[in-house]
Amino acid sequence: MTSYFRISIGLSIALVLFSCDNKKKIDKGIRAKRPNILFIMSDDHAYQAISAYQNHLIETPNIDRIANEGIKFTNACVSNSICAPSRATILTGKHTHINGKTDNARPFDTTQVTFPELFQKAGYQTAMFGKLHFGNNPKGVDDFMILPGQGNYINPDFITKTGDTIRKEGYVTDVITDLTLDWMERERDTTKPFMLMYLHKAPHRPWWPKPDKFKAYLDKTFPEPATLFDDYENRGTAAKTAEMNLLTDMMYNHDSKIRPELTKKMKPTPEVPEYKGGFHNPYSNRATAAQKAAYEPILTRINADFEENWPTMTKKEKMRWKYQRYMQDYLACISSVDDNVGRVLDYLDENELSENTLVVYTSDQGFYLGEHGWFDKRFIYNESFKTPLLVRWPNKIKPGITSEEMVQNLDFAQTLLEAAQINAPKDMQGESLIPLLTSNDADWTRDAVYYHYYEYPAVHQVKRHYGIVTINYKLTHFYYDVDEWELYDRKKDPNETHNVYHDPNYATIVKMLKVRLEKLREQYGDSDELNQKYIDIHLENSIDSPLKGKK
Repeated sequence: MTSYFRISIGLSIALVLFSCDNKKKIDKGIRAKRPNILFIMSDDHAYQAISAYQNHLIETPNIDRIANEGIKFTNACVSNSICAPSRATILTGKHTHINGKTDNARPFDTTQVTFPELFQKAGYQTAMFGKLHFGNNPKGVDDFMILPGQGNYINPDFITKTGDTIRKEGYVTDVITDLTLDWMERERDTTKPFMLMYLHKAPHRPWWPKPDKFKAYLDKTFPEPATLFDDYENRGTAAKTAEMNLLTDMMYNHDSKIRPELTKKMKPTPEVPEYKGGFHNPYSNRATAAQKAAYEPILTRINADFEENWPTMTKKEKMRWKYQRYMQDYLACISSVDDNVGRVLDYLDENELSENTLVVYTSDQGFYLGEHGWFDKRFIYNESFKTPLLVRWPNKIKPGITSEEMVQNLDFAQTLLEAAQINAPKDMQGESLIPLLTSNDADWTRDAVYYHYYEYPAVHQVKRHYGIVTINYKLTHFYYDVDEWELYDRKKDPNETHNVYHDPNYATIVKMLKVRLEKLREQYGDSDELNQKYIDIHLENSIDSPLKGKK
């Protein structure tokens, strides 16, 4: 072989090796541009209980890290404030009247395309751990372990990819985090970007904290909201007839942790209907002997205090007692969520994943923490309608910024798809938040959102309503067995205690907002005909409905 051929072959081999090496670098570079997605969602986590928003109730340093290192949305909201419909909207990017999941009872339409499916088809490794709330086989995820329905705090069961249901001993918030971290450590394909949904049960009712948190928070006292003793003057029928008052609707056994035998002995007033097994099913029938040994001293303290003091309390004192008991348990559950979010964020840091991972923290809706005397959600009013939304994306989002724009859970799917360079289906109805995440606010055009709540008649008896919300105003139509309108000036009346719909000073605003509301309904494909369709479906499937058969 001549030196010429040796040189030529050598150059050819070198070029091939260079080309292969360069291709690997290019492929790696392309993959690096497609971020990992970590979507963290808790259930019923009120923005008021995140110290990045308000620190009068609890400090949440780990969740706050996402806000401090990214963006905090102060007007993030949902399109229907109830668990399963909110989750369906998040997954499909469609309003509930379009995806069909209008309430917790109706099954999810499995023909709907979900954003995890699109990530999976685009080459992402996908996984889901925790609470989905509906359906046993989440679409578009390679790996999953999900709670059946609402799940349990103590020794939770999980539905697995094989269809089996297994029980994991421990506290649900810790267990979901263990599963998430184990997947990242053992199952993650390092040659692919991942889209991981890390979904907490907490702080959903009934609030059973981890024993150490249960004990610590029992000794805390929390400030009362200004509207704890709201009498709903200047409000419509809906606020006056809702069944979610702390005193008259919060359950002694199920919620306040009073042993059933004690309430039977004392016959406390007002009488509150209890769920069958509401104390025993989440606790007595699940906890091991060792776990009960940790819980029982705390339960004994609560019950002794109740037995000694409740009979001589005034109604106001009883309301205050129930509020404190509620906050102690609810916030203790959140403290565990915060601890575990910290575990996952630390894992990203320790494994050099933080720089190329977009992290979202949100809830499926807001929640009342005693405001207006309430617990639960469902209303278009702020505490229910607004939801926490914190997003971190290093080198894309400036640390510590805040946005007051009107954004919705409707937008999550399209935002994550655009971040991952995946085309969103044309029938998705949200708007990508990428302009707001990347400080290109001029490209954001929405200044009003649409809301529609359907689950009535049902638990908590919050009437059907739809409305339009801007930064300044909120116009709502309550319908079906009433026909009432409400308007709130969000700037002058942040607690939403004065309905100014009939105030002549707001006549022009009412007229303008009604026109805009009808345009939004048309834009999103909603109508009075659909209202009636979903009323009919609901009544057909609500055997115990007091209004079954009425239209």
